Amino acid sequence: MNEKIRLGVIFGGRSGEHEVSLMSAKSVLAVLDLQKYEVTQIGIARDGVWWSGVDVLHAFEKGITTGLNRVAIMAEPGNTMLYRRNPKGGIEELTPLTDLDAIFPVLHGTFGEDGTLQGLLELADVAYVGAGVLGSSVGMDKGLFKDIMRANQIPIVDWVISTRKEININIGSIIAKAEKMSAYPLFVKPANLGSSVGISKCKNRSDLMGGILDAARYDRRILIEQGLNAREIEISVLGNENANVSVPGEIRPSDEFYSYRAKYIDGKSELIIPAPLTPELTKQIQDIALRVYRAIDCAGMARIDFLLDKETHKLYVNEVNTIPGFTSISMYPKLWEASGLAYPQLINQLIELAMDRKQERDKCERTYSRS
Repeated sequence: MNEKIRLGVIFGGRSGEHEVSLMSAKSVLAVLDLQKYEVTQIGIARDGVWWSGVDVLHAFEKGITTGLNRVAIMAEPGNTMLYRRNPKGGIEELTPLTDLDAIFPVLHGTFGEDGTLQGLLELADVAYVGAGVLGSSVGMDKGLFKDIMRANQIPIVDWVISTRKEININIGSIIAKAEKMSAYPLFVKPANLGSSVGISKCKNRSDLMGGILDAARYDRRILIEQGLNAREIEISVLGNENANVSVPGEIRPSDEFYSYRAKYIDGKSELIIPAPLTPELTKQIQDIALRVYRAIDCAGMARIDFLLDKETHKLYVNEVNTIPGFTSISMYPKLWEASGLAYPQLINQLIELAMDRKQERDKCERTYSRS
């Protein structure tokens, strides 16, 4: 009998999306085949401390860490051990806890989806689910992502980017720049966050000022973009170099846009799968989704969001999520289920893709000698 794959599932995180990560992790942990995987739960608290032990998720949901072990992964190749941190007499000892074959980061937002955790896992030389450092960081930063989309002639709405320091010095000039870029409504977003945290739909100058100040609470880079009267279409991508796409789905939010409340609280938003689109438009969305995926060197998975203008019928890429939600209401797994891939099989494929990606990385030579 083959040995089980030793899988670490990481959740929580130092991000405004901490609670969403816990919801996603609950769904993932519920479907993991314990005959196939030896699962170690690793929770990252809001202060960035890593914890492991018995039923970490339940402890995090209650906001406690009593009875858990502080743990760490070493940033060195060939050592995929998860260590228990033991403070003794002012000195911290590391005790081996479990070796890990692969990591499944079920983290959203900063310090989890933005390439930082991926960098640590690359240094540790361990297989992990999802995009690498490049794809994660580009996918996370909405401003940089738009630059790359424009360079690849992929349609996006107009935008301006600003920093918190610029806002503190002269918020009026930022507002003037945004108003010159587009008429209202405008959307304001933290450049590096998801789950609609810190996003505002602004219908006038007063809204815009408030939206900018709110977004600046969550990130040092702020995105202001043109607002459209649009249908919200999402599609899931799965794979490494040879990726596949799901059927598209449509979101009809209960709020003015797909806000945090509409996503996770009121339960009134409609998810229409498959989206009512013509075959030609469906094919166009699928083709563009693959172009987006390849343009940022994505791997494993991504959910790509589109805006379909109700007036002009033009299609725009809105953003990419390299670690999409895995909650019971999340579009990423629902779209794959509608495409014939059940949730447990989806999780298995993602872990297999992580192992394949690691094998491909291992083919790179790390030394050079002149002949």
